[in-house]
Amino acid sequence: MKKMHFSELWCSSPRYWGGLSFLAFLVLLGLGAFYHMEHNGHWVTGMSNHLVWGLPHVFAIFMIVAASGALNVASIGSVFGGPMYKPLGRFSGLLAIGLLAGGLMVLVLDLGRPDRLIVAMTNFNMKSIFTWNILLYTGFFAIVGIYIWTMIDRKATQYYTVAGYVAFFWRLVLTTGTGSIFGFLVAREAYDAAIMAPMFIIMSFSFGLAFFIITLISAYWWAGRTLGEVRLARLKHLLGVFVGAVLYFSFVYHLTNLYMTQHHGVERFILLEGGIYTVMFWLGHVVVGSVIPLFLIYSPAFATSRFAIGTASVLVLLGGFLQLYVIVIGGQAYPMNIFPGKEVIASSFLDGSIVQYTPTPAEGLLGIAGMAVAVTMVAIGARMLKVFPDSLEDPAEVEHA
Repeated sequence: MKKMHFSELWCSSPRYWGGLSFLAFLVLLGLGAFYHMEHNGHWVTGMSNHLVWGLPHVFAIFMIVAASGALNVASIGSVFGGPMYKPLGRFSGLLAIGLLAGGLMVLVLDLGRPDRLIVAMTNFNMKSIFTWNILLYTGFFAIVGIYIWTMIDRKATQYYTVAGYVAFFWRLVLTTGTGSIFGFLVAREAYDAAIMAPMFIIMSFSFGLAFFIITLISAYWWAGRTLGEVRLARLKHLLGVFVGAVLYFSFVYHLTNLYMTQHHGVERFILLEGGIYTVMFWLGHVVVGSVIPLFLIYSPAFATSRFAIGTASVLVLLGGFLQLYVIVIGGQAYPMNIFPGKEVIASSFLDGSIVQYTPTPAEGLLGIAGMAVAVTMVAIGARMLKVFPDSLEDPAEVEHA
């Protein structure tokens, strides 16, 4: 394969600055929403003392999980020696950093008291998974930054393989920590499952690759550069494998819960009687986020359609977001079993009642602002750093074969 030449991603200035201006506008709307919630208190949101993780947390976890998976393309090139993926490693790392930064911004601004984060960063409780996550997130920035440096600087290429292995295992641990937040919450029947950690890992592969495909196609179309069919086809089929794996893990998770009598109530709630949560699970996660993308990916009728690939990636992200909504919010909406084996007749604290939650516009704007921050960082980074090959046309030997 011929040697790749990398350069900054240039496009017409009005279009570039116009896009950045729109992203800045979304960020300002998000900051306004944060000020509204911070100044008035979280009572202006749909959250309560019964449901403390709302829509912003869904956005934050969605981007944090996707950040880990976005680095998967770089890992295939460095750890598994995939020559077709190596030229994409720089952008893979940049996208991972952008998504993590956007997700953490939403997470921090949704705390109610962002200044209290200083306490969490200076007083570590090593028995808390949240403390471990602070270390994992900050370490991810440093490791991926070094990883990108070994790919860009010729003097540092001797450390490229080592950095790739460290980044690969670090992101697995990071996503395991995120999934373990739910797996360790024994008080919530919808969360208490060891399979949460591996399920979040495979979810990260799916969401991150979908983000990567969308941004890659958009960037090369935006700059008028060549993007070959072979690489795109390999990314598409890899996405199909990950989407199928997420659906399989989801099936095993619910099947395991159905096997245990104590979880029959929460499974009935999510799968049959949960109202909007049931619709999101079956129509959002299963149909929109899994079945339709798999059809678009593997159907011979769409074998060479870039529109179908982009549509499948968008649907994977939409279905994944709804899946996390069901996990995060649906899991809290189902009442905790305060007294196992006992029936609570009456309670002034609404024990045993389904929690009602309606997201407010402020919560949605804060989440969208986090997405805008991620895209802005990627756009500025691609303009400043040589992360994109000038051309990703198919190698001659592949075309000949």
